[in-house]
Amino acid sequence: MQLNHNRYQIQGLDVISLCEQFGTPLYVYDAQKMQEKVWLLQKAFSEIQMKIKYACKALNNISVLKLFKQYGTGLDTVSIQEVHLGLQAGFAPEEIIFTPNCVSFEEIQEAVNLGVVINIDNISILEQFGHTYGNSVPCCIRLNPHIMAGGNHKISTGHIDSKFGISVLQARHLQRVIKTNNIRVNGLHMHTGSDIVDADVFLQGANILFELAQDFPDLEFMDFGSGFKVAYREGDVITDIEDLGKKLSKAFKNFCNSYGRELELWFEPGKFLVSEAGYLFVKTNVIKTTPATVFVGVNSGLNHLIRPMMYDAYHDIINVSNPNAPTRVYTVVGYICETDTFGWDRKLNEVREGDILCIKNAGAYGFTMSSQYNARPRPAEVLLYEGQAYLIRKRETLDDLLHNQIVFDFEKEVIDSK
Repeated sequence: MQLNHNRYQIQGLDVISLCEQFGTPLYVYDAQKMQEKVWLLQKAFSEIQMKIKYACKALNNISVLKLFKQYGTGLDTVSIQEVHLGLQAGFAPEEIIFTPNCVSFEEIQEAVNLGVVINIDNISILEQFGHTYGNSVPCCIRLNPHIMAGGNHKISTGHIDSKFGISVLQARHLQRVIKTNNIRVNGLHMHTGSDIVDADVFLQGANILFELAQDFPDLEFMDFGSGFKVAYREGDVITDIEDLGKKLSKAFKNFCNSYGRELELWFEPGKFLVSEAGYLFVKTNVIKTTPATVFVGVNSGLNHLIRPMMYDAYHDIINVSNPNAPTRVYTVVGYICETDTFGWDRKLNEVREGDILCIKNAGAYGFTMSSQYNARPRPAEVLLYEGQAYLIRKRETLDDLLHNQIVFDFEKEVIDSK
């Protein structure tokens, strides 16, 4: 988003005009930024066979899925519903990896019937899988390397208390289960967490997988998850993708040489691909001054963007309506009947009632984690593609809130009971 002649623009489109056209609150996604992120990863790992599996839990609008299909990625899914969305978006079953957690075996069976790549992170499920399919259906194994990595503890997934993955300490028992049930393992998977800045964390996990891989003769790929750190504020330390590409590619090539054949390396970026491409535009309802704080109250809240409340996530906020005004300190809050603070003590260009604010880095886990709390409808979504704005989800209405409700007619039931 750039300021040109005192007007903020994305892909040359005026953001105030977008808000007037589609209303607020409004999610806007920049397809060009998503494509740049795909290219960055592809360039960094050009020396090996690397495949991107977009983690669609970050942003699963079907138009966005179709966009990533166009950009040549595969798909990482965590529910059978996401699998179906991916198939409807045009992904071939073999382009989709299914990595559920704590689901019923029936969901695994449905995924097998659909033909997607199965990733199992539980020995109990693995045993059921072996009893049912033997070596007729290959599977990937998700391992927990016991590496504490990531930002907030809620998005760290590789530590010893994590519910994700089969512990590397259970490797011997894992091999017994695989051998006893004649299971064909075609991939090894590891995801330590999100917001990782150090390439050495990936290398540490890679070395664990490389060592374990010697006991799996039928491997076709190794999946290192994702967790690449993106910038949320000016000066943020981010994952150096170029450095990671050089170091991990070298280590992976050495491993493939020792393994005896060339495998594919997979990544499952979600936030990395869409976070910076997304913007949430909100309208200022009130300016409320208290003895301690000046609040900017906007027409959105934790029902539309829960990350600041759930993860203490920082999102940069800009007043796009008054870009050249002097700055003042505000606390930006929502209209939900809970504490839903988007940002404490932020320096913003003077905010007036009616001004449009932009909450940045809203592409990942924004709309997908939204709700109808307080009976508030969810926003519209707009995709900016090659200089044009496309509505890809309508704004919800009261009818949408009532859509699946069944109205109980008390008077009729009382009369009928008599």
